[in-house]
Amino acid sequence: MKTIESVFVNGQFRKPHGTQVVKIMSPLDGEEIAQITYADEQDTLLAIEAAKAALPAFAASTKAERIAYLNRISVEIESRIDDLINATILEYGAPNERAKWANLIAATTFANQAKLLEDYAFTKQVNESSVVMEPIGIAALFTPWNAVAGSIAIKVAAAIAAGCTVILKPSEFGAWQAQIIMECIAAAGLPAGVVNMVNGDGAVITKPIMENEQVTKISFTGSTVVGKLLARQAVDTMKRVTLELGGKSANIILDDADLNQAIPMALQAAFMNNGQACIAGTRLLVPEAKIDEVKRLLTREAAQFVVGDPSIADAKIGPLASQKQFDRIQQYIQSGINEGAELLVGGMGKPEGLEKGYYVKPTIFIGVRNDMKIAREEIFGPVLSVLSYRTEDEAIKIANDSEYGLMAYVSSGEEARAQNVADQLKAGRVLINTLKHDPMAPFGGFKSSGIGRENGITGLEEYLEPKTIIK
Repeated sequence: MKTIESVFVNGQFRKPHGTQVVKIMSPLDGEEIAQITYADEQDTLLAIEAAKAALPAFAASTKAERIAYLNRISVEIESRIDDLINATILEYGAPNERAKWANLIAATTFANQAKLLEDYAFTKQVNESSVVMEPIGIAALFTPWNAVAGSIAIKVAAAIAAGCTVILKPSEFGAWQAQIIMECIAAAGLPAGVVNMVNGDGAVITKPIMENEQVTKISFTGSTVVGKLLARQAVDTMKRVTLELGGKSANIILDDADLNQAIPMALQAAFMNNGQACIAGTRLLVPEAKIDEVKRLLTREAAQFVVGDPSIADAKIGPLASQKQFDRIQQYIQSGINEGAELLVGGMGKPEGLEKGYYVKPTIFIGVRNDMKIAREEIFGPVLSVLSYRTEDEAIKIANDSEYGLMAYVSSGEEARAQNVADQLKAGRVLINTLKHDPMAPFGGFKSSGIGRENGITGLEEYLEPKTIIK
């Protein structure tokens, strides 16, 4: 039985003051694989004090020093990649290829931030003034369970590059993965107190962070409901806020697209990461005149998305992360049926032969209206809603008719036409005829999908305050 380390403060893993012991269940079979003793409010206060004590010296560190730290963390993560892949499969249920890609992204994120920092000017001449970009201070970073290593890397790398000190609150549902990443950060030899971690119940740990005026920055990735709550609380102490929240991304297939390419890509966009992705393209918009061909191709291509235990099979889709997630997805599938959508693929219950664990049937609904629950709410599972449209303008209107605006996708045989559609979509990122990820370009959302951006220079400057000096 593995014991998870939940507290890293002032350069050391330490026994938590908290006493609540929680079992970690593997989604592969529903069996216990580890235990964690949650950190509590006192552990969090110690982490804040450690970050406060380390801040003056680290804020004054040189670019060269911070570049060296970032590169060393990248090397340490690469050296532990097999451990991370194993933990991501056992604790989260990710397919092997997804687990490998996601954890390599974490390593390259630190290296990319180091490379960016080499050319970044912390002092800039603006008209008659000098503008100095200063570290924002102590940053509290809240990361989710569906992309543990990558989300930690995006936030921690930017904070280190800026010269901030950190209190990391990873999801308690990804504690094994978070511990390995924290071990890599510790092995890189940063000064004590620069990066601290407290892992436990979110409400318990969040309270002292949000109340403390010494914590000047919040970066949160998670649900829109929690993000709005943190934003309201942040105002009381004027904390700077970056929020990467939910999504209900539209994927528009235009009438000139090659459906033999666009449909497989659409299923990849919808079912990525077992469907547990804020960027998943879960609203597929297709021309009404081509609905019969779309149905045929969706049925054919969906058969390629084999569900199984990724620890023993080459599955494209593994289990959902928890029993709670399984139950949630079943409720949404039932909702789609109740509201009159046509069930094309999948449906209620578990796939045959996968009675243990939290496996669901990848599900596709046809004839979905944009006012249905399955078209409005973020499901966070492998459930695709297919909506039809008659004109390009109608497709754009449907796509934008959402409280979310994180990601969008467009497929077309003519790039200029796709670009014209992309220009009209209210989303933080639009992918045209691709599923590529650009780690140096800004990432974040419009509307209820968040505030601020991560990645690249824009993400770095979320951790900096500009000071203007006029002589």
